[in-house]
Amino acid sequence: MPQPPTAIKAVISVIGRDQKGVVARFATYLAEKGVNILDIEQQVVHARFIMDMLVDLADMSLSLDELITGLLELGSQIDMQVRVTLHGKRRMKNVAVLVSKEAHCLERLIEDTRAGRFANRGQLACVLGNHPDLEPIAQAAGLPFHWMSSEDKPAHMAWMVETLNRYQTDLVLLARYMQILTADVVENYRDRIINIHPSLLPYFPGSAPYRQAYDSGVRVTGCTAHFVTEDLDEGPIIIQDVFHIDVGKDTAQDVRRKGQLLEAGVLSHAAEMFLDEKLVAVDDKVVFRPGLSRFLDHDESDPEVDS
Repeated sequence: MPQPPTAIKAVISVIGRDQKGVVARFATYLAEKGVNILDIEQQVVHARFIMDMLVDLADMSLSLDELITGLLELGSQIDMQVRVTLHGKRRMKNVAVLVSKEAHCLERLIEDTRAGRFANRGQLACVLGNHPDLEPIAQAAGLPFHWMSSEDKPAHMAWMVETLNRYQTDLVLLARYMQILTADVVENYRDRIINIHPSLLPYFPGSAPYRQAYDSGVRVTGCTAHFVTEDLDEGPIIIQDVFHIDVGKDTAQDVRRKGQLLEAGVLSHAAEMFLDEKLVAVDDKVVFRPGLSRFLDHDESDPEVDS
């Protein structure tokens, strides 16, 4: 007896303004081209429609290039962004870590990488700084380290963009980098720069947040991992965690120590979710997409193609 064709799986992602008939239009198009929908997840967040479909391309009646072109054209007709990913092993993403003088976040990222937290998802490609202080830590981990003084800020930022591009960076982590990125850096890596801020934003933005929390007498504070935008400490929040302050007993240094223990783990967790493709920034809000990650993890045997 003839064997059934082996499934050729792909994930089709659609994001755009919520409107009637989106699912029907894409489902009809795929059916006409011999593409079978195996699973689908959809949600509407702040009037934005998000859909991920796991499909089987084994019986499609056109080439992959023609299918992708057709899906992109269909998306453009209704102002929807469309991405097609052939199912299987995902491309390793290059992660650049930006640092200054504080080591705790860099050390945790190195530790988590060694422990396999980002396995098959991302790799630390380089460490970039505005001081040389953390070079020994990077070198001990076998990571390229480059630094340039930020006294001449325009020159430093131009160097930063050039170096990030040279390493083909997919994700930038601000591991207590302590510098405000210029608009051109943010624009080059829109929704791909994650900062760790030592407070529960929107509370205590700006400088010395632990001191602000201590002086205010709050009993709970924490830290926030968020995407970086042109507005300081106002980017879409990814994840937050808290710790307690024993008012009257804890000193300002105690508050800072507790916060630093938390910061590194929260930044690493946010990086893991990004590399696992479990989140997306939509209209200044972070939306979690467990379906996309689940679909991509369904099988690890095929190559990936992005449109």
